[in-house]
Amino acid sequence: MDTEENCRETIEIEAQEETKAAPSVGFNKYVFASAILASTNSILLGYDIGVMSGAILFIKESLEITSLQVEILVGSLNVCSLIGSLASGKTSDLIGRRYTIVVAAATFLVGALLMGLAPSFLFMLAGRVVAGIGVGYSLMIAPVYTAELSPATTRGFLTSLPEVFINVGILLGYVFNYALSGLPDNINWRLMLGIASVPAIGIALGVMVMPESPRWLIMRGQVEEAKRVLIRTSNSEEEALMRLSEITNAAPASENLPGAWREMFVNPSKPIRRILIAAIGINFFMQASGNDAVVYYCPEVFKAAGIHKKKELVGVTIIMGIAKTSFVLLSALFLDRFGRRPMLLLGSTGMVVSLVGLGLGSRFLEGSVRKPVWAIVLCVVAVCADVSFFSIGLGPITWVYSSEIFPTRLRAQGSSLAVSVNRLVSGIVAMTFLSISEKISFGGMFFVLAGITGIGVIFFYVFLPETKGKSLEEMEAIFQD
Repeated sequence: MDTEENCRETIEIEAQEETKAAPSVGFNKYVFASAILASTNSILLGYDIGVMSGAILFIKESLEITSLQVEILVGSLNVCSLIGSLASGKTSDLIGRRYTIVVAAATFLVGALLMGLAPSFLFMLAGRVVAGIGVGYSLMIAPVYTAELSPATTRGFLTSLPEVFINVGILLGYVFNYALSGLPDNINWRLMLGIASVPAIGIALGVMVMPESPRWLIMRGQVEEAKRVLIRTSNSEEEALMRLSEITNAAPASENLPGAWREMFVNPSKPIRRILIAAIGINFFMQASGNDAVVYYCPEVFKAAGIHKKKELVGVTIIMGIAKTSFVLLSALFLDRFGRRPMLLLGSTGMVVSLVGLGLGSRFLEGSVRKPVWAIVLCVVAVCADVSFFSIGLGPITWVYSSEIFPTRLRAQGSSLAVSVNRLVSGIVAMTFLSISEKISFGGMFFVLAGITGIGVIFFYVFLPETKGKSLEEMEAIFQD
């Protein structure tokens, strides 16, 4: 312990002597490359969301399964990702952030192979369960690793990259749906699902050249290694020393890590309690807004709107995917300029308006025999607007916010808890969307989702302070007031 204390004092003295200036605002290419590699893991979830929306049309006929079994297949990945997200906090504290990314990719690889080779519903379900665990790991670890590696000035952009790659994955899923849909029905969906194993292998290998998180290294007492990483991920040695001083002063000793759950739930301080409410709340509303279900079941929604040919259904989903991906890129680029709160409030308010429009269009079509073109266009535009506003606000900002607001000693466990809530709500919505829609119609369901998202807008306004430009070590002070 004396050696560690002396090391911390030396770092602090060096930082004070060598720089009094604020960190520079340049863009570090090494951090960007590492963030890209970590975030590529998110392609796997996005690809599954995109490809499953089209593949399920063929799986239903090929395996002769019911609508209830379709819901179970679609939702099981999200529910089982709860296991991965809960386990990821402890795993990443034990073996490091970098190797946890490898675990995520390897687990999804096994699940993708099981799904592609599935001869029956139960075999397919087993593949979804395994893939879901891998997804849970990746959803938690990619933004946490990126947030811990990034300077404050570019953290918003870099930490939103996982959502960018989720959308790229969704778009790729739509493209492969369209490209493979002309093959025989017993082959096309197997290729659609099995292809996901290819990027999983590349991700697992690519991660090996990435640096470890400097904050995790410091928690493990590896201060010199953390210093080397920070020098490579900062724009100057002076900035690296400033960051190192902040991290070492805020980081706990490794023997204090087992108390993370106790600190959050048994006797939390006021800022920790507010951080928990903010992180759990934004993850809850991200999925309760129904975006995943809209993406998964958009072919069913468009079919109800009067578009019946499979090729046309898949083509319309590609248009939606392009809109979704374009807007998440736009959001990522401006997140560090405009801040988290304004873009979150803009995006979620736009979702409310879009869902109301989608509900009105769906209600009109449900009561109409002739299916007028304007109502079909309204539904298609409203779906595209809904996913676009999601990509501006809730999509990227949920990952950014819940990975940056926890203090270092609680970040892995706190983020894993928040992502677990995210996955649980996502699974519940995905597994009940069709059943509830059959009871109250698609139009009624979209009005319900609009109401929930409206409550979310109020929650964000009241409970989520701005974090733009703040270091991770300043977050507790922000939530104190």
